Amino acid sequence: MSDLLLKILLSYLLGAIVGSQLVGRLKGGVDIRKMGSGNAGATNALRTQGKSFALWVLLIDLGKGWLAVRAVAPLLLPGLEPPLYIATWEPVACGLAVMIGHVYPVWHGFRGGKGVATLVGVVVGLDVTLMLPMLLTWFMAVVIFGYVGLASMLAAASIPIYVSLTGLEPGLALTSFGVVATGLIAYTHRGNIARMRAGTEPRARRLWLFGRNGGR
Repeated sequence: MSDLLLKILLSYLLGAIVGSQLVGRLKGGVDIRKMGSGNAGATNALRTQGKSFALWVLLIDLGKGWLAVRAVAPLLLPGLEPPLYIATWEPVACGLAVMIGHVYPVWHGFRGGKGVATLVGVVVGLDVTLMLPMLLTWFMAVVIFGYVGLASMLAAASIPIYVSLTGLEPGLALTSFGVVATGLIAYTHRGNIARMRAGTEPRARRLWLFGRNGGR
């Protein structure tokens, strides 16, 4: 158990290295949390700093999710060989920890991003086939509803549904990951949910089927 807890801590600390903050410091102290939407993710980075800045932010936030699952989880620590049943849960536990680290980064005053890019990196590390239902769900949701935030939440929710329908192993661990990850993504998008309910959330006009240029 101490092996698992240590790996969870390492994954959290890895997640707390927020891409936008790291790139911002290299760019002379730019803090995008004080710009645009105030979010520390790649979308706000794109809106406020441009494509190059946003690309590096995206790669860092994706990469740390993948590393938590593929490097930290399988790490063999001296004298801390985990029981088999614990080892089965290590990748998903580390995946959740790196997401929490991104959302609540200790290095940056516990103000991070919404966790979507890091979730994608974790999913690729866990099982790349999970990306298919996520991408299809995300695209369909944006086309039908026009809300990127809603699409992200539904994409996360597709993970436990897909695992349950296909019997992908380890089923219980992946399903549990999907449920908790969906809850976390929904929580980080609570502002988007409030704006959608109020009718003030902007839509992705270029993809939304019922937008000004959609469906023609």
